[in-house]
Amino acid sequence: MAVKLPENSTISVATSGREQVVSIPYPKPPAATYMAGVFMLFWLGGWAFGEIFAAHQIMTMPVGGGTAFLVFWLCAWTIGGLFAVLTVRRVFQRSVPEMMKLEVAGLVYDPGVPPFKMPSSRSFPVWPSLLPKRTELKIDRTQLKSLKLREGDTCNRLTVDAGAQRVQLASAATDVEREWLFKLLSDRYSLAVPQ
Repeated sequence: MAVKLPENSTISVATSGREQVVSIPYPKPPAATYMAGVFMLFWLGGWAFGEIFAAHQIMTMPVGGGTAFLVFWLCAWTIGGLFAVLTVRRVFQRSVPEMMKLEVAGLVYDPGVPPFKMPSSRSFPVWPSLLPKRTELKIDRTQLKSLKLREGDTCNRLTVDAGAQRVQLASAATDVEREWLFKLLSDRYSLAVPQ
């Protein structure tokens, strides 16, 4: 039985035979994120000048003429530049929507790639946000019995336990869309919904 999508939903559902594919797009990042990317591009222009200047100084300096500090500085400068290049790449990288393929035996979950979010002082290390992992996960019918819509402080969460891992589904969806998805999955896989 098809469950009607919530009003103004960005979710799309495609049907292919007995399978359905639910696509949940991530919201667009704020304009400030792109401004930070543009700033980093300009900064990389100055970075390239410093990189070339320091490399030239090392090549033309006589041996033993204080090159140790300059070599150390150039290494640190290069690492900083690589970090900036990764940041620029991630800022302008297109997001890939979350996908759920609803099969007879269970569902296949692809978290997609969320848009870049500026790291806060509490989000350390930064590497995971620059190099997001995208791992497809198969969740069978028996694991779907652990599907729960959990109330949170600011929003609800739709979770399922896949082995030792608790997976949060539909992180890009609104609360209403998560409730809709919970009903869709409960109906599709005949899950007992708590009253």
